[in-house]
Amino acid sequence: MMQHYANNTESYHYGYHDVDPVKAAILRNLWEASQEPDGKLWSLAKLSKRSGVPMSTLMRNLTQFEMAGIVDVSMEQDGRSFASLSEAGIEVFPQLFTTQ
Repeated sequence: MMQHYANNTESYHYGYHDVDPVKAAILRNLWEASQEPDGKLWSLAKLSKRSGVPMSTLMRNLTQFEMAGIVDVSMEQDGRSFASLSEAGIEVFPQLFTTQ
């Protein structure tokens, strides 16, 4: 079982509530992807590796984020899947986390 992500993230705080470090890592990586000048979407495999979380954990969190309207997940005809922050996600991210 992969425990790598616990050591790979900072503690994030929003208001009086701690943000789950797994969720924070995924969102931070989606933010980084949204800031790349080429505008390429990151595959779920790349996002999983960059976030240091197993694919099942990534998928579970992306489903929650998608239901909240802050992430878009898409699948190509060849079966590859991609995730990105939605417009709402890009708008809300700087309010939740420092973007420096």
